[in-house]
Amino acid sequence: MTEYLPSYVEGSWWTPALRQAQGPITGTEVRDASTGEVVTRVSTDGLDLAAALEHARTVGQASLGALTFHQRAVLLKKFALALTERKEELYALSARTGATKTDSWVDIDGGIGVLFSYSGKGRRELPNSRVHVDGPVEPLSKDGSFLGRHIHTTLPGVAVQINAFNFPVWGSLEKLAPAFLAGMPTLVKPATPTGYLAEAMVRILVESGLLPDGSLQLVSGSVPTLFDHLRLGDIVGFTGSASTAESLKAHPAVQTGGVRFTAETDSINASVLGTDAVQGTPEFDAYVRQLVTEMTTKAGQKCTAIRRAIVPAGSADAVIDAVRVRIADKTVLGDPRVEGVTMGPLASTAQRDEVLRQVGRLQDAGGRIVVGSTDAPEVRRADGSTGAVVDGAFVSPILLRFDDSQTEAAHEVEAFGPVSSLLTYDTIAEAAELVGRGGGSLVTSIATHDPVQAVDLATRIAPFNGRMLLLDRDDSRSSTGHGSPLPNLVHGGPGRAGGGEELGGIRAVLHHMQRTAVQGSPEMLTALTGVWHAGSAARSEGRHPFRKALSELRIGDQVVSASREVTLADIETFAHFTGDTFYAHMDEEAAAANPFFPGRVAHGYLLVSWAAGLFVDPEPGPVLANSGLENLRFVTPVSPGDEIRVELTAKQITPRETDEYGEVRWDAVIRNQDDEIVATYDVLTLVSKEPAAVAVPA
Repeated sequence: MTEYLPSYVEGSWWTPALRQAQGPITGTEVRDASTGEVVTRVSTDGLDLAAALEHARTVGQASLGALTFHQRAVLLKKFALALTERKEELYALSARTGATKTDSWVDIDGGIGVLFSYSGKGRRELPNSRVHVDGPVEPLSKDGSFLGRHIHTTLPGVAVQINAFNFPVWGSLEKLAPAFLAGMPTLVKPATPTGYLAEAMVRILVESGLLPDGSLQLVSGSVPTLFDHLRLGDIVGFTGSASTAESLKAHPAVQTGGVRFTAETDSINASVLGTDAVQGTPEFDAYVRQLVTEMTTKAGQKCTAIRRAIVPAGSADAVIDAVRVRIADKTVLGDPRVEGVTMGPLASTAQRDEVLRQVGRLQDAGGRIVVGSTDAPEVRRADGSTGAVVDGAFVSPILLRFDDSQTEAAHEVEAFGPVSSLLTYDTIAEAAELVGRGGGSLVTSIATHDPVQAVDLATRIAPFNGRMLLLDRDDSRSSTGHGSPLPNLVHGGPGRAGGGEELGGIRAVLHHMQRTAVQGSPEMLTALTGVWHAGSAARSEGRHPFRKALSELRIGDQVVSASREVTLADIETFAHFTGDTFYAHMDEEAAAANPFFPGRVAHGYLLVSWAAGLFVDPEPGPVLANSGLENLRFVTPVSPGDEIRVELTAKQITPRETDEYGEVRWDAVIRNQDDEIVATYDVLTLVSKEPAAVAVPA
């Protein structure tokens, strides 16, 4: 008898077989998508969901909460490396789901890529702390004693992900990465037809020994009572059908219990061919190539696939002919383990039957099949022979044409497989209206080389889409494609697409945190955020801060420089040396006529350069390099005869987890002889962690 697929809860593996003595188990058979062979059985009979959730909220929160953003980011990279070492195991299982090597690459390597991406972003864009500061300081009093800021802190619950069957690895990892980086433990609930691939991925991570206790759990099977155990502080990320999302969203835990719910659902995505992209242009070829790719990759089982091909009326026949030829030339349907197969089956025979049922609905509404057929296709079998496979979930690529582009079904019925509908338009306004008829989409692409047309169409349809791809001859080869969500760009869409938002770089991390407005004194905000605020304690006695290694330096360490007079000769020397002879520095009459200047003034960059000379400690030491200057603002002009001095204060200290040095952000303020602020900016330096200097890697 085929074994039950394990779950991983409360730090150990669990199967319903452990409770067989208590009575019969209600389970579901999962079959190979190509052959119909039973792969495993799935059941959660007897699984204590409440205990699993509480394990995450207690053990998982504690273990992740002990780590900084950077420490979590380093672990994400290690997860990615552990999965990379054993990804061939995942590829072998992925073929059983109906995925070709290319499909598996999108799912498996794509998921691993998300881990790498968030690891890098976490270390580059987040502080090495547990609190994220959002936006600038808001002064709330004239004397600077009362300030406001916004901060993000980790939600205290568990991130529950309910995933679709089409991307069992990527779907799990694209939700795990930002939640983990935010410090939230995750409970993964994969879809049953392909859950065994998600289980294998989780098993590799568990066996790596890298997972902090309670940070990741897996439930293999149905979770009918899950929402009854959720509470304020928990978050649910759902990917699946719009109807299921609506029913889950209606649960009291979401409606009144404070559980955050984000959904990414089915979407009648569109791809628009511009009027200039006629047959023979690079844009026409790119459009057809992309359309066929989206119909056949993952056998069309992608929430981002093109469901509506919207083309100028005069190009419809040419597009149909080109799609037919490309499918005939490039698509080989069959068991993905057979060499040469480019498109596998759907995930299950139930999914096959559902796709064909939806195609029937489209036909009943007036759609004519112009490419492909609903008949059982000839495929390459596992033994290398060709023929139909009764127990396989195969469907041919199908393109339907609607003579009436306004037909309601064309914009509402989704056959979640290798199926697209072709609709025609006469004007850009009509094309935009057709896109909007989809009720909200994850993505729409526009193939045109006409910037005016692209801007017109894009501005009309942007409110109906989470993402847009502008496709032309200049980017068609480098484009990642219509159907490829990227970790640094938002994935989600309005309306029917679910109204949720995932990925988008650090945005997704902040979805798992609470933004809170904080009001208080500079001293209190410095203590809370780990960022020095003007008005809080500063120490300028003793050693120069540049003499201190990262282990010795403290927030608020400061150097206050001596003053330096600015002369007219200095200004003219700088102007001729740099070539910056702007009239405000060289022409007294013209400068005086300028409403911003009292007459000739010093160059701002001269003052910043002098400031560096005033605060720097020149001898070799812990400071290794100046890595940048940010947020520069010139406030008060400096005239010949004025004096300037600079205050430099250690504002934020960020050790690098994998290097022997870190970054120090210094608050720099240049003042004149009247104590007026001349300029403000941040200086960034790389500083050794320990007193002995180390070389910075090239």
